[in-house]
Amino acid sequence: MIPPPESVEAGYWDLMAKAERQAQQSGELNKDPALNAYVREVTCKVAVEYCDELRLYIMDRPFMNATMAPNGFGEVWSGLLLRVEDEAGLAFVLGHEVSHYAESHSVEAALAHKNRQNIALAVSIGVAAVGVYAAASVGPYGDPGPILDATGNLIDAVYLASVTAFFRFSREHETEADLLGFQRAAAAGYRPQAAAESWRVVMAETSASDFERVRKRDARLGVFDSHPLHRDRVVALEAEAAKLTGEGVRGRERYRAAIRPHLAAWLKDDLRRRDFGQTLHLLGRLETSGEDLGVINFYRGEAYRLRRQLDDLERAEAAYFTASVHSDAPVAVWRELGDLRRRRNAVTEALTAYETYLAQAPTAEDAWIVQDAVASLKKGLS
Repeated sequence: MIPPPESVEAGYWDLMAKAERQAQQSGELNKDPALNAYVREVTCKVAVEYCDELRLYIMDRPFMNATMAPNGFGEVWSGLLLRVEDEAGLAFVLGHEVSHYAESHSVEAALAHKNRQNIALAVSIGVAAVGVYAAASVGPYGDPGPILDATGNLIDAVYLASVTAFFRFSREHETEADLLGFQRAAAAGYRPQAAAESWRVVMAETSASDFERVRKRDARLGVFDSHPLHRDRVVALEAEAAKLTGEGVRGRERYRAAIRPHLAAWLKDDLRRRDFGQTLHLLGRLETSGEDLGVINFYRGEAYRLRRQLDDLERAEAAYFTASVHSDAPVAVWRELGDLRRRRNAVTEALTAYETYLAQAPTAEDAWIVQDAVASLKKGLS
């Protein structure tokens, strides 16, 4: 129901309407009809009574987040879609966000915050000034790290802190949304264990981070101190799952098929976060299905090449070579293999890699660079 024009809620709705218009116009909006139809289908399974009210946008942003505003506008970010294990996991996340919407948690949170601190005007001015995506909820995968604005620039951490302070949910709201989201997913026939597993994924990847402050995040609540700790959520959701019988739908193959066309682009975006420990952990999980091994191993090679710690270049070459035997490997794998082999003076192997690259991508923008490398190597052989 639309709130009265003079109410505080109306101003909040106006803010979310502006955010929705930004999402519609953003270069990060993923317009793939098949992917959008799939995510909407899962959303409607866990939110049958709200299906016609919800407008969900998929945004190509490499962070773990999903949101749902009180006016029915929501977002799912590609970083979350990369990390969800299967359709059952996605159903839980969407059920969690729909529960925030159904229970009007974001409105309650905004009003409570207004009563505590009168910063609504400052936040509104900040949103207008930077043209930023402003979420009504931080979502189950809300992350206090860098977030992109509509132009792809990083938002200032001070501004982020003010936004999260304004929009964060209470621990009670988060716990309630976990439970209701679990119930929605289970009622739709999904595997109940997926809810707790979703939080285990977050915990494991957090522990794998290259950055100490990220690894310690679950030991404290920090900016998002209203959220229950991940391990507490796992325990609570495991207890709920134990009450149910039957396995339920997992939907892993169907889910993987839905995200496969975007896998390479999303992994490339993930490297922009420069947290190679987390990216490598993610790749390891994606690999367990035995699918997409060319793409996965190529980006494993990219992670090692960009990180350049001890022995990382050797690891990168091994990953590229593993990728090269799979039909889904990006053609760039041969260029990278050529560069690394040339670096260690394996001239014949480098020539083979470069020539394979040129044969497969003769019109590539960097073809002339590779051709020069080939000529230089052959000259050295003569």
